[in-house]
Amino acid sequence: MPRIDYLASESVTEGHPDKICDQISDAILDAYLKQDAKSRVACESFICGNNLIIGGEVTSKGKVDAEKLARQVIKGIGYDDEKKGLDYRTVKITVMLNRQSPDIAMGVSKKDLLEQGAGDQGMMYGYACDETKTFMPLPIYLAHALSRRLAEVRKNGLLPFLGPDGKTQVTVEYHDGKPKQIKNILISSQHAPEVSVEKLKKALMEKVIRPIVPKNLIGKETDIFVNPTGRFVIGGPAGDTGLTGRKIIVDTYGGLAKHGGGAFSGKDPSKVDRSAAYAMRWAAKNLVAAGLAKKAEVKIAYAIGMSRPLAFNVNTFGTGKISDNKISDLIGKVFDFRPAAIIRDLDLLRPIYLQTAAYGHFGRTDIDLPWESTSRIKEIQAGF
Repeated sequence: MPRIDYLASESVTEGHPDKICDQISDAILDAYLKQDAKSRVACESFICGNNLIIGGEVTSKGKVDAEKLARQVIKGIGYDDEKKGLDYRTVKITVMLNRQSPDIAMGVSKKDLLEQGAGDQGMMYGYACDETKTFMPLPIYLAHALSRRLAEVRKNGLLPFLGPDGKTQVTVEYHDGKPKQIKNILISSQHAPEVSVEKLKKALMEKVIRPIVPKNLIGKETDIFVNPTGRFVIGGPAGDTGLTGRKIIVDTYGGLAKHGGGAFSGKDPSKVDRSAAYAMRWAAKNLVAAGLAKKAEVKIAYAIGMSRPLAFNVNTFGTGKISDNKISDLIGKVFDFRPAAIIRDLDLLRPIYLQTAAYGHFGRTDIDLPWESTSRIKEIQAGF
């Protein structure tokens, strides 16, 4: 008998309150980086009802109208009527952005750029596996695809009665560590009040689930749940408070890999919470793509103000072609994980972050992200 595991991952749409905040924070970050590539930004957003607060620390030569940007983001998501939970025209916005602490700047800024210190202490993880073409776990891959589809059919008019807020969740049945079939699919989508549950279920099945989920993964025993509470009219910030950095598992691997705890959105690349997590994904993906392992998790740790990592290791869960210790040594030779080297090699001082703030930072095929490159495969293969 095979070992059977049920692994679930969730995603949320761009209209989820937490994701509204992530997108606002990253839009502000991008705006500063566009004007000044050396900008230091730590921007947090909080939204509750009709009130939005933007706060944090910024050191930049750029000038950004944070309130105007926030309204543009909210409009782009589709919140243009208070009946939907928010209106970009009437939301009350408070901006409280201050300069970065000189104590932090002293440790991060160095004359020798490659000796630039980490912006904070902490540990970061990266993961990759061969379950999907994107080297992502199947549950989070499908959950994100369903969430993106919810937004797509709403915006293109295919299902105009959907609201911006929504969530998805996919549970996959694994046999001996390999995906076998989908156990269940859950979709919760905001909708217009006049739409019946029956109409919603039929529409989501035909226009969202079937175009996304491969037929061979849905069996007779697969359960599909749509709006289990029966009604989801009140959504967005009218229904729940949102906060930057509160969807860190959605942003990464859906719970199938460890997480160091640091969020991404609103942080410039000097913050290793973001840049090092991207580098760990880059390393893990190249490792698996090179054929060294079927899956791999890489971990790194830093101290604030220090450029050299304090710890680094690789776990291939018994799937590696050589020992994990040898793989760790090899990865350390192929990649330079000093913060400034990561920024240099991945060209991170660019306004590329808003596009990552919804539907995951990894495994994206709809956008071009440098940490998804497999440019180091040949170097890895040459080393073993």
